[in-house]
Amino acid sequence: MASNSAVSIQEDRKNAVKLLRNEKLGHGLVLACGLFIILLTLSIGAFLVVKGSGTFTKYHHSILEFLFSSQWAPTDSTTEGGGPVGAAIYIMGSLITCGLALLFITPFSLGAAIFMTEISPRAGSKMLQPAVEIFVGIPSVVYGWTGLTILVPLIRDTFHAKMGGYSVLAASIVLAVMMFPTITTVAADAIRSVSQEYRDAAYGLGSTRWQVIYRVVLPAAAPGIFTGVILGLARAFGEALAVAMVIGKTRAFPTSLLSPTNNLTAAIAADMGNSANGGEQNLALWTMALLLFLISMFFIFLIHIISRKGKREA
Repeated sequence: MASNSAVSIQEDRKNAVKLLRNEKLGHGLVLACGLFIILLTLSIGAFLVVKGSGTFTKYHHSILEFLFSSQWAPTDSTTEGGGPVGAAIYIMGSLITCGLALLFITPFSLGAAIFMTEISPRAGSKMLQPAVEIFVGIPSVVYGWTGLTILVPLIRDTFHAKMGGYSVLAASIVLAVMMFPTITTVAADAIRSVSQEYRDAAYGLGSTRWQVIYRVVLPAAAPGIFTGVILGLARAFGEALAVAMVIGKTRAFPTSLLSPTNNLTAAIAADMGNSANGGEQNLALWTMALLLFLISMFFIFLIHIISRKGKREA
């Protein structure tokens, strides 16, 4: 009996050592992956800063000119500059299209999330949730081609748009559809995370279902919902191909929703491959890429602030 007990103890020790070794290995692997992602992000940021700052250091343009001037005619020379690099039209195009897309889709996304979680969870999980997840896997070129062949002619025939339907409205609708799965999924997860005790307490006080939803559930899930909205907005700012196919790519400020314009991502995608490396135009495009990177970092910063605020309130 004593020998069996000693063998059992030795086996338990071996298993414990093996588990500890595996735990350390897993911890080290996760740590290495995390450090790699951090290093990769810092490397991308440093690369964009070096390339993007060339507009100001090499060709001596001012930040105010880049942000607020509408004159865009950089040269393709790598030795001499002198052309204006005002990106205000592209910046305004990105802000308008993304802002309108967010305004269009937020009510639909929030309504879909509420339906999936509060109104009909069973039907939502079996029907609507899979449909929303399908939207995530659709390539952006499909969204753009659908907008080009269906939405643009529809806007042209309905509103008699002068530019044939290529417009801010078309780009905003396409972006709104692309933002829908991100906002809906994150908002639904945030609503599901609200404790059932909150709902039971509200029902116990005599609240109706809608009163529970908009007075209890939505305020409690607000940080997660705002996070989904910001993630969807970040997705919209980074989209290039689908927007380029329907926005018209006209270098002019839009005068209405039916006017064509251009945005940052479409301009970068269209001109980067045709510019000389290190030239004034090339570096100006890298500056626009740096601006998009800073906008993305700003969105991530907002998400962290909202998350911390939500944890304190919880």
